[in-house]
Amino acid sequence: MKDFLTDIIHHTLATGAIDIIKITGDDNETKIESVSEDRKLILNAKFNEVNPDFAGVFGMPNLSKLNTILNIPEYAKDATIEIKREQRNGVNTPASIHFENAGGDFKNDYRFMTTEVINEKLKTVKFRGANWNITMEPSVANIQRLKFQAQANSEEKSFVAKTEGTNLKFFFGDVSTHAGNFVFQSEVTGTLTKGWSWPVGLFISILNLQGDKNIQFSDDGVAKITVDSGLIKYEYLIPANS
Repeated sequence: MKDFLTDIIHHTLATGAIDIIKITGDDNETKIESVSEDRKLILNAKFNEVNPDFAGVFGMPNLSKLNTILNIPEYAKDATIEIKREQRNGVNTPASIHFENAGGDFKNDYRFMTTEVINEKLKTVKFRGANWNITMEPSVANIQRLKFQAQANSEEKSFVAKTEGTNLKFFFGDVSTHAGNFVFQSEVTGTLTKGWSWPVGLFISILNLQGDKNIQFSDDGVAKITVDSGLIKYEYLIPANS
C-alpha cells in the first residue's frame, strides 16, 4: 500500500500543479484523473495492474497532507497502512486511509472525498486526441541540456519547440533580448512548424519524475509526456501557451 501511495504522491504533487486527484477502480482497471486549477496540466494515469484496494470512485484531496503523513518516521517500519471502507448508498466504497505505527500508539486518518464531492470539485477534461508529429524517448543528457538552457534563460517562462531538418530544437527568448537554443533531439521523424510555446518549469518538473519517459508534440497545440513508474503509467497532457 505504501509503495502505491508514495508513487502517486511523487507523480502528482511533485509536478507543482496537482494537489487533488480522482480515483476510479473496478474489476478491469484502476485509473487516476486530475487537472490543475489553471487548466495547464491534465493528468490521466492507469495502474499497470488492477488494484482491488482502490476499487470504487473517490477523491484524494490535499495531497500535501498525505505526503506529510507518509513521511512521518513513526510509519517508516512495521506500520499499518490500510484503506478503510464504508457503506454509502448501498455501495462499499473507500472512505479513508488509516495509519498506525508498530506500537499502536501513534495514529492518523486521511479522509477521501465521496464520489459526489469529487465529481463536483474536479471537472476533468476529456481529451479528444491529437496528431502526434513528434514522438521520442528523451535521454538523461538531453533533459540536462534543457535544464542548463532554462538556468541560462531563467527570465523566460516558456520555450518554443520547432524542427529544423531532422533536429528538434528548443528556443528561449528572441532577437530583441537574451536568447538561447539547442538541439533537444536529433534524427527525429516528423516536423513541427507552428512554433508553439510550452511552460518550461512544468516540463522540467515532469521530466524530473522517476520512470521511463516518452514525449510527444503535436502541431495541434498539445504535448504529452508519459512516465511509467513500473507501478502506474502516467500521461501528462500540456496545452500550448496561448
